[in-house]
Amino acid sequence: MKKLIVVRHAKSSWATMGMDDFDRPLNERGKKDAPQMAKRLIQKHIEIDAFISSTANRAFTTALYFAEAYGKNQHDILAIPTLYHAAPQTFYTVVESLANDLNTVILFSHNPGITDFVNQLTNTRIDNMPTCGIFAVSVETNSWQHFATAKKTYWFFDSPKLR
Repeated sequence: MKKLIVVRHAKSSWATMGMDDFDRPLNERGKKDAPQMAKRLIQKHIEIDAFISSTANRAFTTALYFAEAYGKNQHDILAIPTLYHAAPQTFYTVVESLANDLNTVILFSHNPGITDFVNQLTNTRIDNMPTCGIFAVSVETNSWQHFATAKKTYWFFDSPKLR
């Protein structure tokens, strides 16, 4: 059994006009929400074997807040450039390339692809993955290479506005 936790980056800043989208930082709400959402995962007693993130500033910074809550640092985050504005197929490709000794993986990325991806996983649908929202599934397989065809079961959903 594998578990995949998918997180949309926390709220980002639009304060600097002309800044490239890739480089946008988190705003104050994002800096507050990311550590709080990481704490909620810890309170669920969820152990994470790998942190994987888009290389865009807002996604990687969100991943860093989660990693630090788990006692890790930026070097423990696998940065994957193709997760920046990825289509669902890219998510599948990334997940299917994971090492099989990893049982619970958390992945950080962006809309609209992240919403499209999570809506393909189970019968549970969400209209729009909110910033710093978490969608998690359990996967009935021992091999990530079989992720696409393995049975996936909705595990939980959480977002900053749910509490």
